[in-house]
Amino acid sequence: MTDVDWDSKTVIGKKSAVAKVARKESDLNGAVVGTDKKVTAGGNKAHQGTDHQRIAKLDRENEVAPPAKIAPSVGRAIQDARMELKLSQKDVAQKINEKPSVMQDYESSKAIPNPQILGKLERVLGVKLRGSDIGKKLEGPKKST
Repeated sequence: MTDVDWDSKTVIGKKSAVAKVARKESDLNGAVVGTDKKVTAGGNKAHQGTDHQRIAKLDRENEVAPPAKIAPSVGRAIQDARMELKLSQKDVAQKINEKPSVMQDYESSKAIPNPQILGKLERVLGVKLRGSDIGKKLEGPKKST
């Protein structure tokens, strides 16, 4: 290790002299002043108002319509058939293995129609709830002779 040159030095990560941007006159004090004008100042394109408006408009165009609720005539038919059988909403809900809140939603026409639940209600109440002739009494199974 006798051939090491101690007079030469390698500097890693040293920054070259850069012109300082003066914010006020007291910053000048004989320093090198850069007079470059920043051309792209305030040009952040991602946050301009027109982009937000354009994105909001796209969102409105792509909105999915809420699913259709059950028809009021079906809710009324369920309620009439239930009252005729002298059953409470809770009794009917137990017979179709659903929560009483499901029965409330169907009768008040707030529920999204589910063919399985409608089928169960048709069997328990004996009333047609799908297709045409909503509220019409169902006939028993046809007997073959």
